[in-house]
Amino acid sequence: MNTSTEKFANAHKAALDATFAAIMTAWDSSERLAALNLNTARALLEDGSANVKALMSATRPEEFLALQNDMAQPYAEKTLAYFRNCYEIVAQSAEQASKPIELQIAEMNKAFGAEFEKAAKSAPVGSEAAVAAVRSGIAAANSTYDQVSKATRQLVEIAEANIAAGSEAAVRAVSQAPAASRRRKSA
Repeated sequence: MNTSTEKFANAHKAALDATFAAIMTAWDSSERLAALNLNTARALLEDGSANVKALMSATRPEEFLALQNDMAQPYAEKTLAYFRNCYEIVAQSAEQASKPIELQIAEMNKAFGAEFEKAAKSAPVGSEAAVAAVRSGIAAANSTYDQVSKATRQLVEIAEANIAAGSEAAVRAVSQAPAASRRRKSA
């Protein structure tokens, strides 16, 4: 096998390995989401059954409403925990799936750069300006890719922080609502 064919075969194999790694990551993530959904459904059924029994045992409307209000915060917290778990699974999956692809891109850039340098050494006299322009273009493309990657990571971090803050605010609002309704009733 000649050098070009070997390089092409190796690049193809590396691309397939990266693809299979991403597929396995997606499969593992799907399994984790399915397990989370089943466990959440089971817990919801158990809690719902216990709550219905508690509500059925209420003898006065005030007692019924108090029980109902007391049940709101745990459901809000469990819903929040469920969505956090879903988000964590998806975020971890995306990160794991992107790593092999990022490595593949880095390897391709390295190989391309090496091949370009070999070609540049054997370029005809007077082509220095064209070679410099291609080098500049490659450097600009790599710089742009790095900047986009960093910006994307920063956006993900900001989104995570906003989701966490919004989630906490939602839980506080739900936990404060029953207390506020009790104060209005007693006034």
